[in-house]
Amino acid sequence: MAVGPFVVGVSGASGAVLARRCVEMLLARDLPVSLVVTSVAAQIWQEELGCSLTESLMAWGERVRYYPAEQMRSPLASGSHPTAGMIVIPCSMATVSAIAHGSATTLLTRAADVCLKEGRRLVIVPRETPLSAIHLENLLRLARLGVRIVPPVPAFYTNPASVADLVDCIAGRALDALGISDGLPVIYRYNPEEEE
Repeated sequence: MAVGPFVVGVSGASGAVLARRCVEMLLARDLPVSLVVTSVAAQIWQEELGCSLTESLMAWGERVRYYPAEQMRSPLASGSHPTAGMIVIPCSMATVSAIAHGSATTLLTRAADVCLKEGRRLVIVPRETPLSAIHLENLLRLARLGVRIVPPVPAFYTNPASVADLVDCIAGRALDALGISDGLPVIYRYNPEEEE
């Protein structure tokens, strides 16, 4: 596994609970986390989770290094700063488009751009429905660049007993796509053949 933190990018789309659970799962494995959050995502965090991003950061303490998406002078903006890969969860279609077309105007999209140019693992958890032809073309463009696309599709075959079970499954599948499969139940493991 590459040296450096795992970057978790959170864009302005519904699904803050998925981002929070991914961070928790990384921390449970004692893996370093760099968190990049857009201003809209921070607002959604409060609305959907009932707590502010600041409260979550305080609970995680120094185990999470936080960067606002506007902070372009972060080390994450440089390819010389080692990271173990990046997951954007949830990923809005505006963010998908920016990454697909190299529009690195925020730290989130620049960090993703760095992963692409440095050949590091990049995972996108897109949040939109229905998908337009433009959305699909942008996702296809990313997939052809080697980006793992993991839509947050519930795995009902696991017989989930709660929304938390569904969140765990989706977050687990996303982390598996990022290369973290140790300790994850087999049902969370990423299988690209399932997408065909």
